[in-house]
Amino acid sequence: MKEIKTEDAIGSVLCHDITEIVKDQRKGSRFKKGHIIKEEDIEVLLNLGKEHLYVFEKDETMIHENDAAEILCNLCFNEYMKKSAISEGKIELTSTIDGLFKVNREELFKVNSFGKMMIATRQGNVPVKKGDKLAGMRIIPLVIEKEKMQQIQEKVQKPILKIMPYQIKTAGIITTGSEVYKGRIKDTFTPVIVEKLKEYGVEVTYHSLSLDDHEMTTSKINEALKQGVDLVLCTGGMSVDPDDKTPLAIKNTGAKIISYGAPVLPGAMFLLSYKGDVPIVGLPGCVMYSRRTIFDVVLPRLLAKDLITSDELALLGEGGLCLNCPVCTFPNCGLSKG
Repeated sequence: MKEIKTEDAIGSVLCHDITEIVKDQRKGSRFKKGHIIKEEDIEVLLNLGKEHLYVFEKDETMIHENDAAEILCNLCFNEYMKKSAISEGKIELTSTIDGLFKVNREELFKVNSFGKMMIATRQGNVPVKKGDKLAGMRIIPLVIEKEKMQQIQEKVQKPILKIMPYQIKTAGIITTGSEVYKGRIKDTFTPVIVEKLKEYGVEVTYHSLSLDDHEMTTSKINEALKQGVDLVLCTGGMSVDPDDKTPLAIKNTGAKIISYGAPVLPGAMFLLSYKGDVPIVGLPGCVMYSRRTIFDVVLPRLLAKDLITSDELALLGEGGLCLNCPVCTFPNCGLSKG
């Protein structure tokens, strides 16, 4: 830090706030610490009685917080993102589309454990809408070693963040249950699924009822696949009761079973499989009556064709207990932690 004449301060970085007081109008910072002094600022500063200023000494080995924020932003920035103007050394990113937000957690950890810098994001593997805030980044000090910023650029695999557009546009629903098939009770499951899919612009182009008979259900699934749907959802018949045949029916299609069961409540009896690149999903009864379940957690990933592994499903256990909050904030809650 050094004292220099105001007239000689163009391009220098202020070490302190400078307050402006206008009687009966305002009192506050006219220039904030870290401000880079421009030619047009000189007259204003002199009118504020500042003939000398305390500024950071110029050092070619250091860079200003604004420039450092740009470097951090470039580590994150990706398609379908918009960056804000720099404000007090910070840049924020927002989404330009509806889609699935992804975070490379290992690379994010590298940045945040490197020291003197930070990137904060919203939870990964969650749906975002156009205009949603994604992340903010800045360095902690006002200036930082240029070499340190070069090191983090070399160390991190970019981009750290990604938004995946939804690709699945059509779905088939097979509603299982002899009581529904024979008309003894009304099908209240299918309308719930249709509404959830509608939120993402997915059209149900195939729907059929099936008895609690695994051969019939397998046939219905294959029929939906032949019609070219992007996603198959089987509702009901997912428990361990002897007459619940849906898991066997899905297996008999030749689909690769990723997991039967998930550490999420509601939704433990969830089944995920793929036949080729088409997900075939078994939905437990809780999806019909619970506001949020395992289905809400995995649906955005399925629609973005983001392949889900059994390990990723196993990781859902931490935060996988829905607390049935009086006001639901999903996906901004622990249930969305993936």
